[in-house]
Amino acid sequence: MLVVMEAAARPEQIEAVVRHIEKLGFRAHPIPGAFRTAIGVTGTAGKADPQVLENFPGVKEIIPVSHAYKLVSREAKPDDSVINVSGVDVGGNGVIVIGGPCAVESLDQTRTIAERVKRAGGQLLRGGAYKPRTSPYSFQGLGEEALEILARVREEFDIPIITEAVDHESLQLVDQYADCIQIGARNMQNFSLLKSAGRARKPVLLKRGMSATLEELLLSAEYIMSEGNYNVMLCERGVRTFADHTRNTLDLSVVPAIKRISHLPILVDPSHGTGKRNKVLPMSRAAIAAGADGVLIEVHHKPEEALSDGPQALLPEMFEQVVREVDAIARVLGRALQPALAAS
Repeated sequence: MLVVMEAAARPEQIEAVVRHIEKLGFRAHPIPGAFRTAIGVTGTAGKADPQVLENFPGVKEIIPVSHAYKLVSREAKPDDSVINVSGVDVGGNGVIVIGGPCAVESLDQTRTIAERVKRAGGQLLRGGAYKPRTSPYSFQGLGEEALEILARVREEFDIPIITEAVDHESLQLVDQYADCIQIGARNMQNFSLLKSAGRARKPVLLKRGMSATLEELLLSAEYIMSEGNYNVMLCERGVRTFADHTRNTLDLSVVPAIKRISHLPILVDPSHGTGKRNKVLPMSRAAIAAGADGVLIEVHHKPEEALSDGPQALLPEMFEQVVREVDAIARVLGRALQPALAAS
């Protein structure tokens, strides 16, 4: 259910509605919009019918929400959400390019890549501190040491960082060090972890699972938002199919599908989506053309020596080309590349 407030509703009227929703035993989720505030109502243990709210001062109407994903849907918020990640806007009219290594390997490696990502116009730096790998013998990441490296590099180059949390313990550390928490494909339906991310209050990038449907992805986002964290971004990173010419099949059709039914920003990861360096640039262009709000690119200055996913990592000069061509495609669509943060 959605309580839509009048455009001229005063803050105290909105607060009165929120308090009454909670008094009834439900949970209230104020969602500010461009012209008015809507309040999502979730929960099933209420003491009375929340329809009584339609007579409260400042309430315009009560709208039943038909989707299971109530807070994620455009019924809850018709206009696009713009998520701010430490000064970088994700969503709206701008597009972004996130770059960085699959895994943080050392301070020198991360500094070198971060400098090139920032110089090329990348707005955010990605880098894995915790690496959930298929094989237990593969490089698992440096853990908190990597988070400390990312924090040092962020301060040096004034570039916000995004990194993955794989369990409750790592989530607390990522929340402490990073600007954005990534929930990876393997944890998309780790509902306990999603709830913890919803209580962390940092922006969350939620990656689609390798076999997840669109509805399952949106319901996972709902888990995060139902805990009170509305700063959620989605990411398409490829699904598993019978195709063998790529690592995964990058499902770009999910981008306009999500744009139609959800207000959340959607990014695309063509690095994991293809697993092939020579396919990352064309699929980056295609992602922006399909309406994505940005792309997430793996970059390594010595990919042949990378400890994780070297075959799909772009060289820095190739990343520069991605930034230029993403900007060109965005301008055709009446959008523009977000500027990188100026050095302080």
